[in-house]
This record gives sequence, C-alpha cells and structure tokens, in this order.
Amino acid sequence: MKSAAIKVYRGEHLESTHEIHIAIINTEGDLIAYFGDAQRPTFARSSLKPFQAVPSVESGATQQYSILEQELAIFCGSHNGEDFHRQTVSGVLEKIGLNESHLQCGTQIPRDMNSYKQLIKNGGELTPIYSNCSGKHAGMLVGCMNQNFDLHRYREMSHPYQQQVLEVIANISDYNQHEIKMSVDGCGLPVHSLPLNHIAIAFGRLATPEKWHKGSELRKNTLNQIREAMVRYPEMVAGTKRFDTDLMKAFNGEVVAKLGAEGVHCFGIKSKGIGVAIKVEDGNERATNVASMEVLRQLGIRDSSVFKQLKSYHYAPVLNARKEKIGEIIPDFQLTFS
Repeated sequence: MKSAAIKVYRGEHLESTHEIHIAIINTEGDLIAYFGDAQRPTFARSSLKPFQAVPSVESGATQQYSILEQELAIFCGSHNGEDFHRQTVSGVLEKIGLNESHLQCGTQIPRDMNSYKQLIKNGGELTPIYSNCSGKHAGMLVGCMNQNFDLHRYREMSHPYQQQVLEVIANISDYNQHEIKMSVDGCGLPVHSLPLNHIAIAFGRLATPEKWHKGSELRKNTLNQIREAMVRYPEMVAGTKRFDTDLMKAFNGEVVAKLGAEGVHCFGIKSKGIGVAIKVEDGNERATNVASMEVLRQLGIRDSSVFKQLKSYHYAPVLNARKEKIGEIIPDFQLTFS
C-alpha cells in the first residue's frame, strides 16, 4: 500500500488512510508551505462562518443591538447545542424582537447528547435552535434587521445579505467574486467554493488583519472584533470536548480556528501572520484534527507542553464500544516550504 498523509491503525495493523491537501499562505497571498494540491477547489463549508458574520458587524447591527462578544462568537460557531449555546442564541433573537421560528436552519440532533436526552425525557421536540448553525442564522437576522432586509428570504443567494457575504469572501480571500462557485449548505444557506490557497489567505487576514495592507480600516477592524470574540469565547465556536474550542484555549489567542464539514479545517496564526486551510480528500472529519496539529508542530508553534495537552487530537485514539483504545490515527506527511 502506498504511503498516505494520515494513517489509521487497528492495533499494529494499518487499516485505512486519508489523503489531504494543505495551503499555508501569508496575508499578502504568498505561499509559505503546502502539501498535496494547494489550489484544490474546495467548499469551505462552515469554516467561512466568521466571514459570513462580517456584514452584521460592518452594518452597525452588532452595536445597535448591543451584541456581546460571546454572542458574536456564536455567530461564527458550529456549536454543540448545549444549554449555554441555546440560551445565547435565544438571547440574541430576543434582542431583535424575534424568536426561533424565524430561524431557517432546519433541525438536527445536537452533538450534546445530554441536551437531547433531556429533551426526549421532557417530551419535547427538536427545534431549529438545537442546530449547530443556529448562531450563524441568528447573526444574519441581526444584520438583516438593522438594514431593513427581508427576513423571510435571507437564506436565498439573491438576498442582499448573501450578496454582502459574497463580496466579503471575495475581498478577504483575494478571489474574483464571479469565479466563486455556489451551492447550498446543510443548513440551507449559500456555500462557497474557491481554491484552498485563497481560503488560507482569508484566515491569515482574520488572524492578523493589521498586516493586510490593502484592506479597508472598517474591514480590518471588523475582522479584529470577530477574531477576538472567537478566541475569548472559544466554547461558543464549538463546545465541550471539541477540537476548535480546546485548540484556541490551549494556544491562548495565538490561533483562531474553524472546522468545516466534509473534512475541512482552517486556522490563522497571529504571531506569524499566516493562514492554513486543510481539505481531507475523502471528506472524513477524523483526519482534520490530526493534520492540523501536525501542521502546527512542523511550523514550530508553541512548546511541547501545549502539544502534550492536545495529544489526543494529534495522535487520535481509535476506541471500541467499551471506550478502550484499540488503535490510533497518526500523521505521516512532510510540508514542502517555499
């Protein structure tokens, strides 16, 4: 069997492999390092949530409605549906005089099984607020309210809020707006496909907007607000025992990170002014954490104590139904530096 970037072992035996693509870019668009195809066209999925929140900040809506940092953070999150997540989203909707019936994200079983079990025990039914995307949708409603946009069509590609999002993504990623491929995400909102290296540019600028020389002051200030909200309230971006939350906590503001479905993970590194975008070719999320941790190691970010703290994400255990470790997922690739 040929060598692969991520290897899955059952006992001492190789069982499965995952191919990956990585682009590491600075804020000016220079390729710093890569693995695989750094220009692979990629639907960034939920990794773009921080940028989908930009119009709500730039329009003045977050200030008008006194949106708190933790509320801004959940606009960027794919949350677990824990009690504090649902309460935060409900609080946002209350501030703008709406309720969860206005959310068009659909319903899904939350990652937080305790919340789901309690809901069933109480005889309740799943509602949109349990969706991991309810924070993003609430954030968009905030932006629509203060701009007097239609609240019933906000998820349509032609809606003015979604056109604002499209302009933001094109601008921050340095990619032609007309070249961005569009489809529909799992929560019903538009989803954007662009080359992996351009997604990495966007995350470099999210991490260090002050190094983006051609960016407007308004946009740089907005990215700074969003980054600070995410790193100060990482539990809102994901939740308990989630990689993005634990990663941002461990790196103490140095890394801003966001997972996307189908094996996408992106993050920006503040001290180096670079962005990293990773796509697992087969879309399996279990390879993203391992790949991201190995990238951070090869880039020399932080000391060994942080990697010891996050070891279960770097060398991820394979568990059986008894929660016994019976294998491991490990990285086996080397970045090429430009």
